[in-house]
Amino acid sequence: MMDVLPYLVAAWIFLVGCYGLATSRNLIHAVGCLAVCQAATYVLLLSVGYRHSGTAPVFADLTPHTRPVVDPVVQALALTDVVVGATVTALLLALVIQVAKRHHTLDPDELSELRG
Repeated sequence: MMDVLPYLVAAWIFLVGCYGLATSRNLIHAVGCLAVCQAATYVLLLSVGYRHSGTAPVFADLTPHTRPVVDPVVQALALTDVVVGATVTALLLALVIQVAKRHHTLDPDELSELRG
């Protein structure tokens, strides 16, 4: 059970973010819920790279095959995911500001000019 717990937590965080995104009546709230969905990917990536009783991936003081180490590639991907998530959130908030200035509302249902 402990092996699948981080994956279940990641799925739960993602579903909570998707639920908030689907029920949102405010564009800023929708951007926040999208950031919560993005946070689920952090948990998922770190769960993939975790090794029980693993050490840091520094091999200078370890003899080969003494202890397991965590995967440094997954840690680098998680760090990249954080940077991309912050950039996407900043871009979406800037777009929300422009929509609020132009249309004077943050309710997606009142943005009739955006409908096709």
